[in-house]
Order: sequence, then structure tokens, then C-alpha cells
Amino acid sequence: MTVFWLTLFTVFILSLMARYLAKPVPSGPGPVYIQPNRYYVFLVMAVLILVSGLRSNIGDTFFYMYSYKLKPLTLADIGFSGDFGFNLLQMLLQQFTADPQYLIFWVALFTNALIIPVLYKYSSLFELSVFLYITTGMYLTSMNGIRQFLAASIIFAATKYIFEGNWKKYFAGVLLASTIHQSALILIPVYFIVRQKAWTRQTLFLLLAAIFIVVGFNQFSHLLYSAIQDTRYSQYRNLEQHGANMMRAVVAAIPLILAYLGRERLRGIFPKSDYIVNMCLINLMVMMISTQQWIFARFSFYFGLYELILIPWLVKLFVPKDQKLIYYTILISYFLYYFYENVISLNIYYQSHFFKI
Repeated sequence: MTVFWLTLFTVFILSLMARYLAKPVPSGPGPVYIQPNRYYVFLVMAVLILVSGLRSNIGDTFFYMYSYKLKPLTLADIGFSGDFGFNLLQMLLQQFTADPQYLIFWVALFTNALIIPVLYKYSSLFELSVFLYITTGMYLTSMNGIRQFLAASIIFAATKYIFEGNWKKYFAGVLLASTIHQSALILIPVYFIVRQKAWTRQTLFLLLAAIFIVVGFNQFSHLLYSAIQDTRYSQYRNLEQHGANMMRAVVAAIPLILAYLGRERLRGIFPKSDYIVNMCLINLMVMMISTQQWIFARFSFYFGLYELILIPWLVKLFVPKDQKLIYYTILISYFLYYFYENVISLNIYYQSHFFKI
């Protein structure tokens, strides 16, 4: 974990510098009033890319590297149907090098270079969003299930089109992401759900639906696996039947409770926050269901990133004299959660052939 602790400390200091040297934003449609220093934002992004891109373990990294070395792909292998985009990227890289580290590096570059600019643009406290990117586990998750997380980062980069109501460009982003991982297509119906006002009957319906699915999970899973039995995802039926850690659902719920209590003020300081809140609500729904079967937590790749925007705005809901207390409470709470998840629960360690560690 030493590398991850150093990464957390380094990017937090750099992102603090980015906010310290921020400039006022000229009046415009965006919700933030200051613009973090771009030089330090670039350094933050560079550190995240280098640590992620030069690793040789974490999650399914080994299998992607093994597959890269095992079989050079050709256009005939790709087929250009389904989620062919990742294979196309792999084939292009194989034209230049047989070293699988390049695949890991380029995926890390694309992923982080798509996520950090969104936080730069929409977060009220850039350094807090970067801190949460690591301590909520999203950064580590980007190294596990790298194909699906790359798809999620492409859609996250299209967040501005949700705000603008430009469904054509948003769907174009979703379709591009679906060439990396077909599960991205779920964001097409989700677009119409999140474009509604938060905390309405729809919210109640989503939460009740999640509770009913959790209670009747056996019946739900039977219907779901029957529906996908003729697809490549039918193998999910044979996965180990255990759920994700309940703690992850609790952590997803707490910011939403604060967002509900301060919902009117939140709309006042961040007029389009309802879309972000709705994404986080769907993330909570996914995490509740994943307590029954861990594979559903993979869908949180698409929704969990929006917590990185929402949580910093929650600090602004409090009166100025209390904002520092809330800010430090968030830092300490998520630091402890990160320690619990990665040291006690998962015992994560970092390996890199490049750094020889």
C-alpha cells in the first residue's frame, strides 16, 4: 500500500496547490466560481496515470497483459460487432510493440485524462474530489475491470451533455463507450431517468425497487439470468454467490441523506445538481442490490463517479463557520474507509515491473 499512500498524499497536495492558485471564472453557464490552476491539475493527472499505467498487478491486470502477449490480434479477429473497441485498441498497440505494459498505460491514460477534467470543471472543491477519487476506491477500481471502467470514463466525460439536455451527443458518447463494453448501453434509458427532478415519486420508486430486489433477489436473479442466457454475459450465472460489502452501500447512502436534507439550498448553489443526485441515487440502488451478488457492483462504475462531484458541494450546504469542520470530517471519514477497505478488508499491494517493486 506504500505506493497508494504516497499517491494519495502527492495528488492531494498538488490539487490543493491547484485550488490555492485558482483564478476566478468569468461569468458563464458553469456552476463553479474559481478555476483551479491548470499546471497543477495536469501534474495531478500525470501522477495518477503513471502509478496506474505502470502497474503489473491489481484485479484483472495480469489477464489483460497475458492475453496481449498470447495472441496478436488482426482485423479478422475483431469482427467489428459488439464491444470491439477495446480489441481494436489492443490490435493498434500490437502493431508497435509486443510489450503489454503499453496497453495498461494507454488505458490508464485515457481513463484518468477523461475523469480529471470533469472534476476540474464541476467540482466545487477540486482537491476534495481528487482525494475522494482515491479514498472511495474508484481509482483502484479503474485498475480492476479496466475495460468497463474505460467505458464509464468515456460516459463520465459526456456529463456536460446531461446538463445541456443534448441527448444526441450524450447518446453518441454512450454508443462509443459501448464499443468498449456493451453494458454502457444501460446509460441510454438512464439518461431519461436522471434528467428528472430529484426527490420526487420517481426517487421513492427507485429506492423501493432496490429494496424489493434485495428482498426477493432469488426470483430477480432467475428472471435476469433467463433474459441474458443467450448472450456472452450468461456466464455470470456461474459466478460465486456472495455479495459486496454492506459498508459500501452505507457509504453510498450517507451523502444522499445530506443532499436530501439540504436539497433546496443545493439547487440554489448548483442549479443542475438534481442530475448528479439522481446518478448517485442509482448508484445507491446498484450498491444495495450488489450486497446480494457482487457482480452488480460493476454497474457502480457508471454511477459512483458522480459522488466525486456531489460530496464537495455538500460542504457548501453548511454555514461558513461549520464548513471547515464538515470538510475535515469528510477527509478523516473517507481516509478511515479507505484504510478499512484496502488494508484490512482487501489487503491490497502494488507491483510494478517498471519500478521493480
